[in-house]
Amino acid sequence: MIVGVPKEIKNNESRVGMTPAGVFELVRSNHTVYVQSNAGIGSGFTNEDYQQVGAIILDTIGQVYAMSEMIVKVKEPIEEEYTLVQEGQIIFTYFHFASSEALTKAMIKSKAICIAYETVEDEDGTLPLLTPMSEVAGRMAIQQGAKYLEKPVKGKGVLLGGVPGVAPGKVLVLGAGVVGIQAAKMAAGLGAHVTILDIDMKRLRYVNDVMPPHVVTEFSNEFNIRKHIKTHDLIIGGVLLKGAKAPNLITRDMLKEMHPGTVIVDVAVDQGGCVETTRPTTHEDPTYIIDDVVHYTVANMPGAVPYTSTMALTNVTLPYVLALAKDGWEVASSKNAALQKGLNIVNGGVVYKEIIEAFGWQSSMV
Repeated sequence: MIVGVPKEIKNNESRVGMTPAGVFELVRSNHTVYVQSNAGIGSGFTNEDYQQVGAIILDTIGQVYAMSEMIVKVKEPIEEEYTLVQEGQIIFTYFHFASSEALTKAMIKSKAICIAYETVEDEDGTLPLLTPMSEVAGRMAIQQGAKYLEKPVKGKGVLLGGVPGVAPGKVLVLGAGVVGIQAAKMAAGLGAHVTILDIDMKRLRYVNDVMPPHVVTEFSNEFNIRKHIKTHDLIIGGVLLKGAKAPNLITRDMLKEMHPGTVIVDVAVDQGGCVETTRPTTHEDPTYIIDDVVHYTVANMPGAVPYTSTMALTNVTLPYVLALAKDGWEVASSKNAALQKGLNIVNGGVVYKEIIEAFGWQSSMV
């Protein structure tokens, strides 16, 4: 198969869909790999690194799309790329369709085969291609939250770990999934007091077992959320509904109950956010303030640490890329139930019901 790796053109996105090590494996299996010039430079990989393992460097993104049977990316195609996607072409990337009707309609119109990293699902319900980026984002959420709690950027002026004689900061984590647990781990490591909420008692028991005593768990409901937002300094939104829009756990009216300078980091922004006032931002302009509450809602947080993120992503995507390149999407997905769940849009029709439900559509075709 001919596999293309374009340069990411989303704002401040420095990751790349495939490392040289991944390209090496594809070439060794007799596939052709086209890489756009300087596609990997933001992650620390030069054109020469790719050429040394057998990739062919192309000058433009248009050439990569035009000459490839499968495109391997990191982020969803943005508007400039919509017309480059070809009928029958496999696009393997993060899509998060439920948060963008325009993207969904564009991919339906393209009649491409859209396989979303975030909905590839193992038998036990885990999301193997989302997990590493959730791990990165969860850890980064605390780094960024700690920074934006500083007074010069309109935060409360709280040091999360405190100092002797001064109580540590308080972190509220919504969701005990991968993002929430990684965020809690980082916050606890800094010495902060952490409260983690979830509706899954199995997850809360797990958190209780593995976390230190200054990480406490409570069942998630509106009463408990309203109680804790009044006293916590940093709030992490880490709620995920597979392939669907995230629920609004914090509504606009709740902001007035928070102390001025409270920081919200909504990691669920890719799926619409679990805070009603969430809107996607970029690393260039990452925050905004509503009712004196600082919102950090960057839609591609792991893009700020592209070397780590790209390596972690290729570690998990490569086996699926190799399977798709070897067998094509129909055979590969029939052999692999996890990959089959990654199918979102096929030949102009939506095949992932959560997308249809997200937009209230009556049909899989629009």
